[in-house]
Amino acid sequence: MQSENPLIADFVKLLNSAAGTFAGMTREARDSARERAREALGGLDFVSREEFEAAKDIAVRAREEVDDLKERLTALEAKVFGHLNAEKLD
Repeated sequence: MQSENPLIADFVKLLNSAAGTFAGMTREARDSARERAREALGGLDFVSREEFEAAKDIAVRAREEVDDLKERLTALEAKVFGHLNAEKLD
């Protein structure tokens, strides 16, 4: 039901215009803030999640290989030095 009073109709139009303007200002402020954030962070070096996960996998494999090589070296040292120590006892 619409009011026959032109004053109320004008007031409703004014409120609708203000709401539309406020929504537009909100969108513009949000877009402006995003752009400023992009500019501020643009000079920094970031990696993607995929690149990070790939580097992490490489590091895990390298750590496993180092641990395996340490075990092999320890076994070889025990074999060599154990043999030398046994010869000294004879």
